[in-house]
Formats: sequence, C-alpha cells, structure tokens
Amino acid sequence: MTQASETDASTAETKPAVPAPAHRGNLTLRDICSALADSGEITREDAERVLSANLGSAHTGTRNAPRHPLELVAIAALTSQRDNRTLTLDRLTQWLAHWAGQDYYHIDPLKIDTPAISRVMSYAFAQRHGILAVDIDANKVRIASTEPFKSDWEANLRQAIRKDIERVVANPEDIRRYTVEFYQLANSVSKASGNQKPGVAGAGSQNFEQLLDLGANENPDANDQHVVKIVDWLLQYAFDQRASDIHIEPRRTVTQVRFRIDGVLHNVYEFPEHVGVAVTSRLKILGRLNVAEKRRPQDGRIKTRKPDNSEVELRLATMPTAFGEKMVMRIFDPDVLLKTFEQLGFSKDDRERWQAITTRPHGIVLVTGPTGSGKTTTLYSTLKQLASPEQNICTIEDPIEMVEPAFNQMQVQTNIDLTFAHGVRALLRQDPDIIMIG
Repeated sequence: MTQASETDASTAETKPAVPAPAHRGNLTLRDICSALADSGEITREDAERVLSANLGSAHTGTRNAPRHPLELVAIAALTSQRDNRTLTLDRLTQWLAHWAGQDYYHIDPLKIDTPAISRVMSYAFAQRHGILAVDIDANKVRIASTEPFKSDWEANLRQAIRKDIERVVANPEDIRRYTVEFYQLANSVSKASGNQKPGVAGAGSQNFEQLLDLGANENPDANDQHVVKIVDWLLQYAFDQRASDIHIEPRRTVTQVRFRIDGVLHNVYEFPEHVGVAVTSRLKILGRLNVAEKRRPQDGRIKTRKPDNSEVELRLATMPTAFGEKMVMRIFDPDVLLKTFEQLGFSKDDRERWQAITTRPHGIVLVTGPTGSGKTTTLYSTLKQLASPEQNICTIEDPIEMVEPAFNQMQVQTNIDLTFAHGVRALLRQDPDIIMIG
C-alpha cells in the first residue's frame, strides 16, 4: 500500500518544474543537489556546500557507492526553503518520488510476504539494481527502488515474471537493509527445509495423539546452522519492532509466527511445518527446557542481547496443541526501568494523577489489564522511580520478570509451600515501606 505523509503535503502541492536527468543511469549527488535547488527546496549555496563536503569522496552515488546521494544530503541536515523543516531522509525520498512522478512507498516489514517477494527475483538481481519487490497480486508486482529514472532491468524482469510492474520509490536505507534481511531469511528457511530427514517431523501433520508417542530420537536438528540463523533473525526482528510477545503456533501444514506490538498481534512469517518444529526445539535448548518433552507445558528463560548490545530477557512458555507444540515468548526489556512516564506514553493528566496516587504514604493500588497492556512495565517503572535509600521496597512475584538491585524481590515457590500468602506474612516482618505483589 502506498503511504505518503500528510505533514509533507506542502512539498508536493505544486509539481517542481525540474526536468529528469539527461542520463538514465544511477543518480549522482550533483543530480540530486541541482534538482533540489531547481525545485526551491534548498538554496544554491546549500547545494554547493553538500557537493564540496563530499568532493573526492567514494560515496557520491555512483554504481559502487555504499550510500545513495539522498543519504548524503540527509546527513547535511539542510532546512527546506518551503516550510523551514529539516530535510530528513524520508522527506527527501518523498521529494524524489514526486520529482519522478512515482508513488512514495513506506516499507513495513510486517506487511511484506517475504517468501513470495524472494521468488520474484534473485538476490543478486535485486542487489545489482537496488530494487525490492514489496507487493504482489494476480496481475502486477510493485517494485521499490531509489533510482526512479533507471529502467534497464524492467524488460527482463517483466518477461521473467509475466506480470505488470508498478514502480514506487522507497527509502534507500530501508531497501538496502530489508533486501539483505528478507533474502537471508528466505534462504535460511529454504536450506533448513532441505535438511529435513525422512520420517522426522514433516512427513505429515502432527496431531495430539502423535505427540503422545514422540520419543527422544525424533528430535529435529535444532542446531542446524540455518535454524540458528532463523532464530537469531526472529529475535532481532522482534526487538526491532518493539514486540512484547512472540507467538510460534503450529497449524496443519505450516508454523505461523506472530508478534504482539502495542497490544495487537501481527502475522510475521509462516515456516514449513518441520522448520517450525526445529525452531521451537532450538528455542527450548536455549531456554534449558526438555526438548523431548512435548506432551505437557514447560516454562523457561533466555537471556540474550539486542543489536545495541543491551541485555534482554525472554520468558518461554510451551503447551501441546492439536497440531504440535505452541510456544510464546514474553520479552522483558530492562531499559523500561530507565524510562520516564512521558516515554511510556502517559499523558500529563494521567501522569500527575498516577504520581499523586503512588506517592501517598498509605493505601493499596490495583493494576489490572489484558495481556500486553503495560501492567508490568508500569509497575516496574513506578517502583524504580520510588526507590531511594530511605525506602525499603519488597516484591513477591511469580515469576520475577525483571531483576532490579534497588528492590528486594521474592520468587513464589509453591513446591516448598512459599505461596503469595506465606510471602506476605514474611515480608511484613521485613519492615517494608512499599510492597508489590504479582
């Protein structure tokens, strides 16, 4: 779906009287700067300053350059002469789309059918021409690029796919990043599918009765390098999308992956059935669960790192279903303890009302809500802000979702009769100022 920012409507109110470049190759930095100046977006002085700053640089938008010239202009952080706003890369991409007379397309990875787009063209072809298929229907394929005036690839691709091609313009950073990610994932899934062993998890759908007969020797190869890559991608992708939960759900012939983002579940990917089993097994190994046990629910934890090297913890929960073993991973980001109420999305009125309630010396506060609504985040952030040398904060939790040195946290252990009730009685003898139960 084509998406254009309403706030950038002023850029597209009147079509800039700027001719297309004389050549039909890759746009150069001079092409972009001249067109921006001709259209009134920047001054001639700004254009010359950007060109001078990149004089002699290898990153000038030629065929072998790692950066598109739009990115070099965005780095300069120029101010638009039309509305005095900074020309970000997204705004510059929208301007380029308008100049070329094509639609601007915002690539939303959650709406991309990765297996389908990877079959439109090879990875080498996509990389060579800087293009990416982003939408496919019965009669046409939508192709995103950052070179709207270059068309030497169109005839070959149209002949190969036997469909019409709709050209759109997308952010060069997004195209570069998602081309690598989508094709690597598709390749890993394909290779993992090729490693299926005869008679193992994939010769037919697993129903509940079959699960009862599974033995330890019928364990998919969870340590296969392609399965490892799939799991790594899945976790990093969830972190990038700020997902709170990852659902891995077996269906009759496929395994479906969904992310919960802002309280809503989104379809992300569908693996072949046996690949899904291997992915679940890999995660069970990381969470120190019994891989051979598929007949009853299990719980575990994984500690890993995000791309920025910050630590994050995932809580795993499995359960047997009609078509196999379902897994849900809850993502706990310790960074939420460092966020203010404004960063968590509290309005000014709600923040003031909440702080007035939680800073009272006496009383009980009940925090309720559906899964993924932010109960845990709100409670931990509140306790973190209330923590001080003058306060003794104690918690009784099942489980302890995030460890915080400023709190005294107790884990419920029903196997030794340490229940919430016993925990409360014990805490009352610990001279607490604040108790959190949950």
